[in-house]
Amino acid sequence: MATLAFEIGTEEIPAFDLKNAVKQLHTLVPEALSAAKIPFGKVEIYSSPRRLVSMVYDIEKQTPHTTETFKGPNVSIAFDDAGNPTKAAIGFAKGKGVEVESLVKNTEGGVDYVYAVVEHEAKEVAEMLPEVLASIINGISWPKSCRWGITRDLFTRPVRWLLALLDTQVIPVSFAWLTADNKTRGHRVISDGTFPVKSADELLDTLRWLSIVPSEEEREEKIRMGVKVIERQTGLVAELPAHTLTEVVNLSENPTPMLCEFDPKFLDVPPEIIVDAMLVHQRYFPLYDKAHKLTNKFIIVSNGKPECADTIIEGNERVVAARLYDAKFFYDEDKKHPLESYVEKLKNVVFHESLGTVYDKTMRVMVLAEYLAKNARLSDEDAQLTKRAAYLCKADLVTSAVIEFTSVQGIMGSYYALASGEDASVASAIADHYKPRFAGDVLPEGDIAKCVAIADKLDTICGLFAAGQGPTGSSDPFALRRSSIGIINMVQSGIAVSLDAAIDACLNIYRTNGLSFDKDEVLATVKEFFVTRTKVMLKDGGCAPDAIEAVCAIGVTEPVDIIARVNALDFARNENFEVFDDLATAYARANNLRDANLGSDYDEGLFNEVETEFVNSISYVNENLKKSLAEKDYPQALNVLSSLRVPVDNFFEKVMIMDEDPIIKANRIKLLNAFVAVFAHVADFSNMAKKF
Repeated sequence: MATLAFEIGTEEIPAFDLKNAVKQLHTLVPEALSAAKIPFGKVEIYSSPRRLVSMVYDIEKQTPHTTETFKGPNVSIAFDDAGNPTKAAIGFAKGKGVEVESLVKNTEGGVDYVYAVVEHEAKEVAEMLPEVLASIINGISWPKSCRWGITRDLFTRPVRWLLALLDTQVIPVSFAWLTADNKTRGHRVISDGTFPVKSADELLDTLRWLSIVPSEEEREEKIRMGVKVIERQTGLVAELPAHTLTEVVNLSENPTPMLCEFDPKFLDVPPEIIVDAMLVHQRYFPLYDKAHKLTNKFIIVSNGKPECADTIIEGNERVVAARLYDAKFFYDEDKKHPLESYVEKLKNVVFHESLGTVYDKTMRVMVLAEYLAKNARLSDEDAQLTKRAAYLCKADLVTSAVIEFTSVQGIMGSYYALASGEDASVASAIADHYKPRFAGDVLPEGDIAKCVAIADKLDTICGLFAAGQGPTGSSDPFALRRSSIGIINMVQSGIAVSLDAAIDACLNIYRTNGLSFDKDEVLATVKEFFVTRTKVMLKDGGCAPDAIEAVCAIGVTEPVDIIARVNALDFARNENFEVFDDLATAYARANNLRDANLGSDYDEGLFNEVETEFVNSISYVNENLKKSLAEKDYPQALNVLSSLRVPVDNFFEKVMIMDEDPIIKANRIKLLNAFVAVFAHVADFSNMAKKF
């Protein structure tokens, strides 16, 4: 048994590329060893920004001698009548790497077959590893790769050293004009230089001795512990967003959290822009007081010598001060003009080559948002506030602060709106109209903000579909699927707007503005796009696929309607068993005998007393069903339908459907068709028949 240590030393690897490479190596290393038939035990992967380390334990120094037997073609196919091998036998033998003369015959199930017996001689693992390890290097997939020097090999960053040890034996794997040896490199600042490693088992200890924390989990724990110490010392609370924390963890080989601060005068700048400057631009963690108010203190994660903390802190504070001076200057300069004055400048910003400028988009969104406000029955005052918010929602895109700190678009607009004397609801709508930005993000607050947000996203979706640039199966460069899910969630949150009507209104606005497209075709495509997204959301939420198809099969296209109907069906099936059993039985009995080709134009003059009673029950249920559907009370609609169980049972017990008189028979089947048609107001239950 031996231990293998393999280290790829590089220039600093981007943080998320490093994380992805570690994930790949957990699969690549065991697969490569298994493919070479090298027995091994545990595999561990370590990393730092400058290295990828694979540790493999309990490797056999020799591969075992093994024999494999492969079944080939029938003997009658493998050899001709004269006993000579055919192409089938020759091809089989060649494929297994043996001579055709070595094929053996054996009987299985009374049939003779040929077999190839392949001997795998024992090999020295050390001789096999150079090729295996080279395949691991080449097997790592990177978003972007580079060449360096005179090498033709590709890697995410230049490879500077290779270490490969099987216990104490150097494995001479080669890559990019490098050949592995037993030397590693220390921390750039704390322990710079080249250091020998005596054996594979000593590599991790050597790295730690060189002040390198070789595991992502260890580095994260060290950062968190350091942050907790600072929190206890200051009484403040740090914000550690997962994305930024992951990045910081993979930017340092020996992370040390340190407390810094900036001039309190910068707290006059909106906190979002300060946080943006720290988190997004510098990867610093802001500190808040117990009321969650931003303070002038923050945490950096140093990769330098802890004994040089004062110098490191001073340098980072200077960097933040420069960024905040810029932020304060931009903020103060932007406020010198009312937010409305920036709208005209949007004419110089292209939104899309076919859809015009951001100013053109603003005008469309303003019209659509006002339409949505009226459709949602907002008051006249709120409708005007909605229109105003839509008019101003993109204005901050041309302000200096947003040009420099792009992630605070919308948020800065809300501050400028308040500074310009705009209504608070207008400012709130401007801040929220980009929401939800991602899965799980909060929705805009209030109907005014939702109308503006829906209008903004819907304008983009409809416009791009009209321009022939909707998403494909593998590509969605404008994130239209995410936007559509955001719209569905907003509509479902309680704002009473018709999405179908909004799509139609949006396309009409485009037509009015001169965009040429087939409106009927685009309208149908966009509606189907939203229906498909709704189906995905329901499936992801655990709803039964057949219930989803049953609802969509009747042509319902309003996402809120689809969701409510499917949820009612799922609840009835899973919770309200008695109702669902009655519903299923009533439908199934009639559906099994109906004939849609006969239609439902029955002749009441041919009815007997039972049939008249049955048709009266249908009419009564139909009226109650219309009322429930009008109120969108779908659980009640299912209750109403389930009440048909007794009438249909009575009908089948007392009436012979397949009467000898063909006219009577056809009339009764038409009556069943009319009965089944009542169910189609809620869903096409034939899609759920397999569940009955």
